[in-house]
Amino acid sequence: MSFGENKKQSQKRLAGESIFFWLGTLAAILLIGSLTWLSASAAEQQASRRIRPVRDDVGFSWNANSMKILVDYLAANEQETFRSEGLVAAISPHDDYLLAGRIYYPLFNLIRTKEVVIFGVTHGTVRQEIKGLDSVLILDDYDLWPGPLKPVQVSPLREYIKKNLKPAYFVVNDQAHELEHSIEALLPFLQYFNPEVKITPVMVAPMPLDKMEEISSELARVIANYMKEKKLVAGRDIFFLISADGNHYGKDFNNLAFGEGQEAWEKARAFDQKLISSYMTGIIDKQKVAGLTAEFWGKTYLDYKNSYWCGKYSIPFGLLASEKISQETAGRKLKGELIRYSDSYSEGALPLKKIGLGTTAPFSLRHWVSYAAIGYYLD
Repeated sequence: MSFGENKKQSQKRLAGESIFFWLGTLAAILLIGSLTWLSASAAEQQASRRIRPVRDDVGFSWNANSMKILVDYLAANEQETFRSEGLVAAISPHDDYLLAGRIYYPLFNLIRTKEVVIFGVTHGTVRQEIKGLDSVLILDDYDLWPGPLKPVQVSPLREYIKKNLKPAYFVVNDQAHELEHSIEALLPFLQYFNPEVKITPVMVAPMPLDKMEEISSELARVIANYMKEKKLVAGRDIFFLISADGNHYGKDFNNLAFGEGQEAWEKARAFDQKLISSYMTGIIDKQKVAGLTAEFWGKTYLDYKNSYWCGKYSIPFGLLASEKISQETAGRKLKGELIRYSDSYSEGALPLKKIGLGTTAPFSLRHWVSYAAIGYYLD
């Protein structure tokens, strides 16, 4: 081969290598540009997602370190054990963590699930601000809810309910959810033990028992269908939480049904425990829930319009819905077991300082709130 031919081949090889070099450089530039665009697009998409604002940043923990300190303290001081097998639903308090932490902890320590339906209260403060919230469920439109570890995802079940439940049975009102604290109160404990949990927030507005029967039957049908389609098992994949504080007793609440002082506190606690043992534990059925509403709303010392249990709607509705879902999906009844009962006067505030938690109300004989953590198991 001549020197001229070698030179030509070398030039061709160099030209080819140059083309490959520039093509590789161009591909790298395009790849980097695409990744940058995708990253920016994802960031913009995340930023555009609406997160429901925190209502109470004093009583509840929205910081991961604070939550860990609280849970570690409660775990170190817990002396009882409770069973988790067959647990599918529960009643939880929603008061300040420093006051009710000892009641939250043993319940949430039992829950391990992918998603949770939360039946929240519609407090009087919400109804005063927004008129006409009666005999309906209140849903929201937020993409995310707050959590101490990261924002909490909303389950696809919420949109499934909107699509399949009769429109007359629910409203969508973000303002109502912003004003209400009973659902957000459960999220830090729930996410701490279930970091990837998704939620379906449902506020229960005031309604009579017959309306509860009607709406809970339809909601149970919708949720049962969702569970069957997604092959979800209650307790393992999906859980049902009812948010409710108990009695609000004392002069500050204008609730002196048993008088004032220590003796009145003892009598009011005894009345609470009678409600729990008679109507919220044991086998749950329509008759028991009906007795619960009669006791809440009877003329003995509470009436239909002025119950001092803030869960007078969320508890009976949540129990009806959970019982019907259990029957439809598992063919089994629910049995309630008391995990812990107490009150803010008995508990006082936990001795945890400078962790970002405080109390939003006093705790004394003239102002105390009772709490019950009750688990519901497949019977």
